[in-house]
Amino acid sequence: MSHILKSTFLVLLLFAATSCNEEFLERTPTDAISSADALSSVENMQLVLNGIHRGLYSQSQTVFPGGNTGRANDHYWKPMGDNLTGILIHSASANNLGWRSNMQWIDHTVPTSLTNELLWYHRYNIIAHANLLINGIVNGSFADTPELNEILGQAYSYRAYAYLSLVQHYGRGYLIGNPASDPGVPLLFSSDAPFTSEPRSTVQAIYDQIELDLDAAIAAFANGGGRIGSGRAAKSQLNVNTAHGLKARWALNKGDWATAASEAVLARAGYDLLTEADWFAGFNSNSLSEVIWGSNVIDAETTFFRSYFYLASNTFNGSQIRNNPKIADRRVVDAIPATDYRRLAFEVDAPNTNSSAANSEGGWANNTNPLYTTEAEFDAAEQAIKDKYGMISGHNTHPYQAFKLKQANPGTIDPDDVILMRSAEMYLIEAEAEAMQGNLGPAQTALQALVVTRNPAFDASTFTTQAALMDEIKYQWHLEMWGEGFGYTNHIRWDDGIDHAANGGSGASQVLYQDAWQIAAPSTNNDWIFKIPQAEIDANPNLSGGDQN
Repeated sequence: MSHILKSTFLVLLLFAATSCNEEFLERTPTDAISSADALSSVENMQLVLNGIHRGLYSQSQTVFPGGNTGRANDHYWKPMGDNLTGILIHSASANNLGWRSNMQWIDHTVPTSLTNELLWYHRYNIIAHANLLINGIVNGSFADTPELNEILGQAYSYRAYAYLSLVQHYGRGYLIGNPASDPGVPLLFSSDAPFTSEPRSTVQAIYDQIELDLDAAIAAFANGGGRIGSGRAAKSQLNVNTAHGLKARWALNKGDWATAASEAVLARAGYDLLTEADWFAGFNSNSLSEVIWGSNVIDAETTFFRSYFYLASNTFNGSQIRNNPKIADRRVVDAIPATDYRRLAFEVDAPNTNSSAANSEGGWANNTNPLYTTEAEFDAAEQAIKDKYGMISGHNTHPYQAFKLKQANPGTIDPDDVILMRSAEMYLIEAEAEAMQGNLGPAQTALQALVVTRNPAFDASTFTTQAALMDEIKYQWHLEMWGEGFGYTNHIRWDDGIDHAANGGSGASQVLYQDAWQIAAPSTNNDWIFKIPQAEIDANPNLSGGDQN
């Protein structure tokens, strides 16, 4: 396909197979094996699948060839959507891993940027590995067993997941463009070098392929044996609920509202909403009842200063966080009712202790909070927050600092799971999809079921028009899913721009955010579409300079 896959063949296929006995699978579940051996048994196919699982959270070069230490895949891609849209707000200028450049709308608009190249590279590696399993199983002579169907369902789901991610970043939004003619991304069905792809297919063609893959996944899972393993690790395996959840996302973002609503209901079945105690546990473990799918990060393979929590959690012991506390939009936080416990996840009155704060209000000498009349009170408030959340002395605090995302072992660099899908999202999808059909009663019911567990006083029936109800649904997306990366796709679906200045301001610094301070709506601003990696255009015979976004 490109230099990404063509010149550096899949790592899982490079080396001779190693014995796949139980001990080997436990100790080295993702070691490289050859193509023929990968398809020689169900156990070996599971080995390939485990490699894809690991590839979601590892530094890219450790699983796929030609990667780079600067990105640990979904550790970066997951929170990126909130970083881009000003939901996860920077309070200072730290730029580790290009996180500030990403926030300032520089990174994804440059064809040679690492983010553009590695996101493309990672998703197509998922597709190539999924193709290996799909082609091998469909064209092979394997006995039709529950174990084989479970692997096939996961492979189809992964391919759909990767294509949806690619078309949403490198193609124009389905609802704001002309999907029948807008260029999407190349389709790749091969599993062997030289990985020749098609030219850029239309956005519609990619969405059609995603539907085919998800329907195939659901059919395979219907004959499957369920997830292998138990506990946190089991949820790294995709299952039928995951496939339904991906189909709900797919349908929502293409405006197939009826399908989105029904698939969301199927996806969340059996995944109870969190209790208050669990909501405040930090969103760091697949063991939470709401988690439908998540990466179980192996302790021995932590990404350290490349992790999701390094970029987004204010308890992580890394310079990106210590020097640049992440804050929430004060307009959102200030609107949280006093009866909603989620308000407690944001330290509105945290003292601004950072002398390098972008708003120039850091340190006691620049304090503007009337709560602190003496330096001793200011210092005591800082220490109280650090003690409460397990932060170390080097951490700074800042007003509206967010503590929804917390490590299991705060103040360390220990690894945590990466939650990729949970049932709360599915309630929001159902509510939005029903509201967009004008079905206010079902939309209110879905929204009520979610929000009342966070705010006992919530009453969805007070939103009596479609416009009012949609405004509340959008607000709940922002509040409930803060830091989980949905801002980018939500803004594109709603055709909403970014305005840190409106309605009293978000609390972000215009000096720091520069051109990203105000961003026009996706329908009028092509910068919402990621640039295709220049290396791909240079190497792929089916792409040319005219294919660049």
